[in-house]
Amino acid sequence: MEYEQSLEDYLETILILRQSSNEVHQVEVARRLGVSQPAVNKAIRKLKEAGYVRTEGMHIFLTESGNKRAAETYDKHCNIRDLLMRIGVDEAAAERDACAIEHVIGSETYAAICAYIESHPKD
Repeated sequence: MEYEQSLEDYLETILILRQSSNEVHQVEVARRLGVSQPAVNKAIRKLKEAGYVRTEGMHIFLTESGNKRAAETYDKHCNIRDLLMRIGVDEAAAERDACAIEHVIGSETYAAICAYIESHPKD
């Protein structure tokens, strides 16, 4: 389980970094996640083997399946964080907890959260 969480964190980070720049580098991923360059190298190798990323020189790109998985994870993160903040959790705690919950939440529970959010728009 921890292995999957870690890979999803890398995919999500690449997706987020790509939103501000088309070129994502390993050093940026390491900085954002607070990990070493060798840790990023190892994760990128595993993500390449799984078909989620490709690299060109120093640049990291999400494949179609990598982008899909990253977007699904990030959407979960955002929806869970928003729900937590709506019920009174402060932003920093909601961000931290959403990062943990997004990897382990069941599909039924997540669907219920999405349905709740959709039926209760923000003020």
